[in-house]
Amino acid sequence: MTDEIFRDEWGIPSVRAAGFDELARAQGWVTARDRAWQLEVERHRSQGTSAAFLGPDHLPWDRFARQARIADTARRCFEALDEDTARWTGAYADGVNAGLEAQEAPEFARVGITPGRWEAWTPLAVWLSHHLLFTGLPGKLWRGEVERRLGPGAAPLFAADAPGSSGSNGWLIPGRLTASGAAIVAGDPHRHIENPGIYQQIRLSCPGVDVVGLAVPGVPGIAHFGHAGSVAWAITNAMADYQDLYRERLRERQGTIEALGPDGWRPASVHTETVEVAGAAPARVKIVETDRGPIVIGGQEPMSLRYPARVRHDLGFAALPRLLRAATVADVDRAFDLWAEPVNVVLAADDTGATLHRVAGAVPLRHDDNLLRPVPAWDEQHVWRGWHDSPRAEVTGITVMANEKGLAAPLGAEFAPPYRADRIRELLGDRDDWKPQEMAAIHMDTHLAAAAPLLDRLAALEDLDEERAALRDRLLAWDRRMDAGSTDAAAFAAVRSAVVRRIAAHPALAPLREPMPYPEVFLPWLDPVVRVAHGLTALLGSDLIADLPGLLREALGEPLPDHAWGHLHRLAPWQTLPGGDPWPGLSGDHDCVLATTSVPGLTDVCSRGPSARYVWDLARREDSRWIVPLGASGLGGDRHHRDQLPLWVSGDLIPVLEPARVYERLVDGFGAVRIRPVDPAADLDVLHAWVTQERARFWGMLEHARDDVLEIYEHLDGLPTHHAYLVERDGRPVALFQTYEPLHDPVGECYDVRPGDFGIHLMIGPPSGAPEPGYTGVLLSAFLDYVWAQPGRARLVAEPDARNQKAIDRLVRMGFEPAQEIDLGWKRARLLFMPRP
Repeated sequence: MTDEIFRDEWGIPSVRAAGFDELARAQGWVTARDRAWQLEVERHRSQGTSAAFLGPDHLPWDRFARQARIADTARRCFEALDEDTARWTGAYADGVNAGLEAQEAPEFARVGITPGRWEAWTPLAVWLSHHLLFTGLPGKLWRGEVERRLGPGAAPLFAADAPGSSGSNGWLIPGRLTASGAAIVAGDPHRHIENPGIYQQIRLSCPGVDVVGLAVPGVPGIAHFGHAGSVAWAITNAMADYQDLYRERLRERQGTIEALGPDGWRPASVHTETVEVAGAAPARVKIVETDRGPIVIGGQEPMSLRYPARVRHDLGFAALPRLLRAATVADVDRAFDLWAEPVNVVLAADDTGATLHRVAGAVPLRHDDNLLRPVPAWDEQHVWRGWHDSPRAEVTGITVMANEKGLAAPLGAEFAPPYRADRIRELLGDRDDWKPQEMAAIHMDTHLAAAAPLLDRLAALEDLDEERAALRDRLLAWDRRMDAGSTDAAAFAAVRSAVVRRIAAHPALAPLREPMPYPEVFLPWLDPVVRVAHGLTALLGSDLIADLPGLLREALGEPLPDHAWGHLHRLAPWQTLPGGDPWPGLSGDHDCVLATTSVPGLTDVCSRGPSARYVWDLARREDSRWIVPLGASGLGGDRHHRDQLPLWVSGDLIPVLEPARVYERLVDGFGAVRIRPVDPAADLDVLHAWVTQERARFWGMLEHARDDVLEIYEHLDGLPTHHAYLVERDGRPVALFQTYEPLHDPVGECYDVRPGDFGIHLMIGPPSGAPEPGYTGVLLSAFLDYVWAQPGRARLVAEPDARNQKAIDRLVRMGFEPAQEIDLGWKRARLLFMPRP
């Protein structure tokens, strides 16, 4: 297999292949090259084996992954795929394995492991492990406990907005409201910020396919956010409820475990698995599955989990290759008909003016109580009875999706409050001349309308002492923007946190502070402080806290921070291994459009935020923009690991399509060939060693000292018309080539330069072992493919020393045609030309 990967100045890969399955394999390969450690972690997490090298802290997840049957479900879903999708997905896994073979990410050495092997079904397992707790499932446990401990009707006093799954924004501006006359689709998914990031910027192309978008490392294609030139699409979490928890009754009968269902007692499947744990004894995990699903909560009140992928053996992967081939909104619509989970709201537009606004995914039809709390497994009324139709709506103007209760209202119980959606509509207003570059200001809006309920309660306070009254008046005069440089924003956040802590500690909520009888993996969603923080608006308007005015007075009396909001509200991404450089401070807050989420009352640091930003322009894809929190590389120490972070913090976006600066291809039987710009200082050892060898005498630098070579290549690096590149084979330098524009070089004074002429120099590095047949030919083929990949180059020009017959013969074998000799002053050279094939 020979595939090509180009990279722009940000290291973002552009993958080109000869066929569709080859493209999937190349995508897997480049992902493994860029995200090897991330892929290995995700593979282990999906199989419930991460504690084997990450230690006991990861055992709760591994236990849940085993009990929830993630890997087994992925296998079943893969076996149910149509033949074409299964082959395509398997090709991606093959590419990952090929890319991992020569991978030496420093994290592997740090924990003492080597990359394992991906199976054809592993991408499905990775997808499922990312999204199995992406719904309101833990919220059902919370509501059940609130009702049991505080009484019926108490659950609505807490936020409907679960912080683990909302925050995303998306909007579509139809062509009649843009300056170009073509639609703009923009937004930003909000998830837990991870290091490396959850989204991978990439371009995928083969005959019939040319898509740029945000891929999920470990999963083929571009599922959520893509631009195919003629059509673009984007999603947000629909906040639909499609998983159920069933309270089970189990009994042992004649050595068999039985579970009580609507049809009576039925056998459950039972087996035991062993989870290896680094630095601790192995853990034994009992796996029990009833007719409803696998039991994920044991003890005196066992509960089973029922979810669509386990029931239908379908994760929606058949949609992915169809999205890559989509050319119209109708194509995107048909692809999303095959979507399963997670359930999303979709916006799409194409260059004909067609638009799409719909929900995509599998949501079961069942009793309303199933959406709210764990339900009895033995009660007939809680059985699944089919599947919801997908709601859709006509796009009549600017259309916004922000996890609010809108199009997906019939499908869920918990939705984000309307603050973000309302603010985006307000910002977009009534204009009819929007441009793509204006979308960044909307991404970064920090107005916190959600501050109003607390500020209104503070405004109503009476009998405040002078100090508290001054703080209250200061907050009422604040512009309600959560800007990083604002001390008023920090003061508001401090008061809010004090209120949250006092409400959470109030005697009325004492029953909720008793330990929750659930596995550790669910506990972050069941912390009373977390629930009070995100339910503050509802609690401020309730009668549950009878002495609320006194509590607010006390909160106003707490010491205030001496810093601005950004000093406190710092990024804290999730990462498997601790350490690294400090992280920057951020603007925004949970209910801002710039939804950078912390947990008031617990911490001001931000763990969730925009995991990417995108602007898809249907007029010219070249005018589209995007950004991710860190960078294209997931490898610590790589220069593209965190190079986008400053722009992400400031709200800047980078162009989607930039001229390629780095080129890679995987050649079967040879390895990975990579062509990258020379870094004069970093590459000086290689450069000096090569150009001062006798075999390089025609380069004219035999007697040059290191500083002389450095000066030459630094000068070359500063010229816009001349460039130097190193060719690497599996990471080892093997050749040096230089390019120039003849019109701006002395060579151009010696012949009649034509438009599109492009000059080259080439040096094959010293051999490192026994001769390999075809070695030079592979390198030259990669070099020529790289040069010809750029449009506008009509003819190559070479001018080796006229005495260097070996180099002249090699160029002739490549297809160059000899021409006249020329005198350049420091050498006589033979001109050779190669017209564009």
